[in-house]
Amino acid sequence: MMSPAASAASLLARIGRPVRRRAGFLLLMASLGLGVLREAPRGDAWRRPVRAEFRRVLNEATGGGFSTIAVTAALIGLGLVYQAIYWLGEAGQQGIVGTVLVTVLVRELTPVLVGFVLLGRSGMVAIVELGAMQAGDQLRVLQGMGLDPFRLLVLPRVIAFAVSGFTLGIVFVLVALLSGFVAGSLLGVVQLSVFGFLDAVLRAMGARDFLLFPGKLVAIGALVGLTSTITGLSARRG
Repeated sequence: MMSPAASAASLLARIGRPVRRRAGFLLLMASLGLGVLREAPRGDAWRRPVRAEFRRVLNEATGGGFSTIAVTAALIGLGLVYQAIYWLGEAGQQGIVGTVLVTVLVRELTPVLVGFVLLGRSGMVAIVELGAMQAGDQLRVLQGMGLDPFRLLVLPRVIAFAVSGFTLGIVFVLVALLSGFVAGSLLGVVQLSVFGFLDAVLRAMGARDFLLFPGKLVAIGALVGLTSTITGLSARRG
């Protein structure tokens, strides 16, 4: 029969095991994120293999997600931007079109959809690549060659995903606004020029939006890169 102390220790172990397993992922993400922030400004971290990996991942993430972002943004422009212009015009509230679009499209919708596209289009590719390397013991080969797996695999991917998130987010907003404006112009709903329409949207953005919007895009891209690399590098045989 177990003693009270052993029973208490066994109970704590059963409770703590799943907590540690779930908290471990967050702690690992935080440590890798701090490592990226520490290593990214260092010039010696960006040697030729790291720069080559960064360019490759950036081209795949941005170029591969461009068509998906453009199509999604065009649909959002027709379903959201045009509808906002039309119904606010019917209600005689044309003056708040910019405020509505900034609140819904820029602040909330764009960062979420860009994150989904990055995760589904490029994040899964990173998981498969790194998972195959981890399961095939290729990381040990890299270490044997004197290459740091963190600098070669994690650092360029996280930075590339962050840059790609910002780039795709800007493209998404521009395509959504322009497609909605073109639809409204063809149907006779918009009376402004394209520059007047974009100026109304920019005027509705406050100083915080010019900081928070790109910050959200960069942060979401970096989080997608971190979660993808952690998941891929956690793979095991079978």
